[in-house]
Amino acid sequence: MNELFAPAESLSDSVSVPLAERMRPKVLSDIIGQEHLLATDGAITRMVKSGNIQSIIFWGPPGVGKTTLAYAIASESDYRFLRISAVEAGVKELREIINSSQSNRSRGIRTILFIDEIHRFNKSQQDALLHAVERGILVLIGATTENPSFEVNSALLSRCRVYKLSPLQDSHLKELITKAISEDTSFSKYNIVIADWEAILIPSGSDARTALNILESAISFVASESETDLVIDRNVIEKVIQSKVPLYDKSGESHYDTISAFIKSMRGSDPDAALFWMAKMLESGEDPKFIARRMVVFASEDIGNADPIALSVAVSVFQAVTFIGMPECAINLAQGVTYLASAPKSNASYIAINKVLNDIRNGIDTTVPMKLRNAPTKFMKSEGYGKDYKYPHDYEGHFVEEKYFPDSLSPKIYYKATEIGKEAEIATHLKTLWKHRNK
Repeated sequence: MNELFAPAESLSDSVSVPLAERMRPKVLSDIIGQEHLLATDGAITRMVKSGNIQSIIFWGPPGVGKTTLAYAIASESDYRFLRISAVEAGVKELREIINSSQSNRSRGIRTILFIDEIHRFNKSQQDALLHAVERGILVLIGATTENPSFEVNSALLSRCRVYKLSPLQDSHLKELITKAISEDTSFSKYNIVIADWEAILIPSGSDARTALNILESAISFVASESETDLVIDRNVIEKVIQSKVPLYDKSGESHYDTISAFIKSMRGSDPDAALFWMAKMLESGEDPKFIARRMVVFASEDIGNADPIALSVAVSVFQAVTFIGMPECAINLAQGVTYLASAPKSNASYIAINKVLNDIRNGIDTTVPMKLRNAPTKFMKSEGYGKDYKYPHDYEGHFVEEKYFPDSLSPKIYYKATEIGKEAEIATHLKTLWKHRNK
């Protein structure tokens, strides 16, 4: 068993240590991002201030600060900090840690055990922690990129608080990179200029570690050509990462152009082109949930009842993306995109609701007829509420031709079902029911 974190002072003095490790914050106030947990009234801030550290599962994508948070909590709370990886440690190592923690506890020394990739622990390994966590022998802080509801057994999960960490925003990464340039002693002799922020931010994919690794590699690359002035541009980044950086500004024109091309490709029933634009967005660091949300809208706007299952597919994709996260959720997106693009198309529902909304906004009568009103009290019934209403299930075929519009309006066809896919059956059915209206 080893305490895998060396003292912070020794780490910061060694240029052989990666920049991401040299820049690792030592206290909560230095951590960039995760404001929902680290604000003055945030859950982690309040926990540390109280001194009552409880077992935690940090759930979030790579490079958002799970390990850093655990380290800072231990540092500010005066806990002994042990770190193991679920990939390498077994039940034997866990028992040794638990015995050591119990011994230290009797001497007033409290222990935080940080387990990276805790979702990789099997049931017996997770069960081995239960007693120690429940008895307070140690405080468990686990980190996982997977949904803990699926990957951590319920008994252990019930003894922990689960905090979801958000992907870092571009502004967070810019702040982190700027801080590294100004504070890291190995860069002090250089005048470093970032000429193309997108070239760093896009391949970083909201991952602070990746961003700092790219920065360090880029500085090393250009430092061999200049003694003082270092310019980090797209050409340098592409040479460092050995791939082209897509031209994509998540807040600019390219963002809207690409999502437009994506939607139009699905609308045009071209699954191959739709996959192409989707892949560009993902490679450029687009939030996969943004793509999934657009797919849910598309399923109703452009497919509708031509294939009613499309909406269920789109919603399921959104849920899968939320549960899984990148990079695996790209597979869920691909399945959904190819289905939606290949499905028969109808915008009849979309056209219908817009026509109705237009009429209502233009002041059409919206008074509910008395026969369609509910009559929950005797008084309302005596006033004529619900009088002469015909209950469709009392009639043959569970249908009776009735007027459901306001009394002052003639029935109007808003929804014109097409002759495409499942909607063709709907069109035939409606024409059979509403023969007079459809003449």
